[in-house]
Amino acid sequence: MEPKRNLILDAKRSNAINIAMKKLPTPQTIKAAIMKMDATVIGREGIEKLLTMLPTEEEKVKIQEAQYANPDLPLGSAEQFLLTLASINELSSRLKLWVFKLDFDNLEKEIAEPLMDLKQGIELLKVNKTFKVILSTLRSVGNFLNGSHVKGFRLEYLSKVMEVKDTVHKHPLLYHICEMIIEKFPDSTDFFSEVGPVIRASKVDFDILSVNLQKLESDCKASWDHMKRVAKHDSSQIFKTKINEFLTDAAQRIILLSVIKKRVMSRFGKLLLRFGVPPSDIAKTKPSEFLKVIAEFALEYRTTRERVQQQMEKRANHRERNKTRGKMIIDVGNYSNKNGDHTADHALKELLKTDPDTDSLTEGRRKSQASTNRMLVNGDLSADDEIIESLVRSATSKRRTAPRERRRNRMSDKKNWNRTLDGHQSWPRRESSPGSTAEIQQR
Repeated sequence: MEPKRNLILDAKRSNAINIAMKKLPTPQTIKAAIMKMDATVIGREGIEKLLTMLPTEEEKVKIQEAQYANPDLPLGSAEQFLLTLASINELSSRLKLWVFKLDFDNLEKEIAEPLMDLKQGIELLKVNKTFKVILSTLRSVGNFLNGSHVKGFRLEYLSKVMEVKDTVHKHPLLYHICEMIIEKFPDSTDFFSEVGPVIRASKVDFDILSVNLQKLESDCKASWDHMKRVAKHDSSQIFKTKINEFLTDAAQRIILLSVIKKRVMSRFGKLLLRFGVPPSDIAKTKPSEFLKVIAEFALEYRTTRERVQQQMEKRANHRERNKTRGKMIIDVGNYSNKNGDHTADHALKELLKTDPDTDSLTEGRRKSQASTNRMLVNGDLSADDEIIESLVRSATSKRRTAPRERRRNRMSDKKNWNRTLDGHQSWPRRESSPGSTAEIQQR
């Protein structure tokens, strides 16, 4: 039988604390880890659970009164856990300060990396040669098609390049742009592989980034207040020094992030002016929307460029095949004439010239042989024609020694009975058989 315990908390609260305690160390270990901010004992998730289980002032008073009223009666596990946490001075401030210390590096990285990508993307778009070639070619083609002369165009038009198609082959305008750039500027790249920062920055919502930066700044200010509360009750000089150094460094980094953000956004505004965006629309233009147009165009450009290159390679291979068509036979003939080694050919000719039985030839074959012999005598035939003529003469001179016999059906000797009109059976007449039907009936 379990010993009786002093239970003060309601069943729902007690069950929630008991379930959470199964994944946490003992209360005394937790207390020591909180005082030292030891992340090896309690991780980020453990601290979040402790923040949800903080004892209220009312619970703290009830537990202490119950303990004083019945000192011999042990407290329940949940009550004992809350009483141990309540013994830590400024528990909430310690935990919130600890959470900020653990999260600061990741929060700073989430803000700094997109700003760096945006900065690099702005510089890249200014100096990228392939992008300049694409824009200049597209402007020239647009001037030719529209019969006008403009100095530039809005970059939003890049999203419509795939929609404009020719009337003959139904290729998009970007297909012809790629052909022109490959022919005139063979050193140009696929553009997509060079705009990695632009692609990453196009996926970031910089409005949310600004909110996160403001939240980080407010959390840093709140952490200073938490440190002051903890310092009133904690006499450890090492703890004060470490926390003070951390918060000072964090504040400087946050200030630096704010300065970087302002400068990068200012550069982005200048980039918009460079690409023809009206000054009145700069404040309304979001970096993610503007860069997304360029990132999607870069992907379409790379895909179309690869397809154009494949088509050009196919056409080049086809032209090469047409140039070399029929040359191999001539080369082999020249090689055989230049080689001079006709030993095997001479042996074959001597073998084929052996005269078979000439009496078996028909009159037409004799005439063809006679005409061939006259041509050979005159020396008009080439070496190849002579070999072919010998093969034909050898093949046509053979004759079957025995006449071909027609096969007879092996079932033809069976007797076949046919019923006559009077109901009797008679043998069929077979003229080819040795005996007639009358002879068979007499027998």
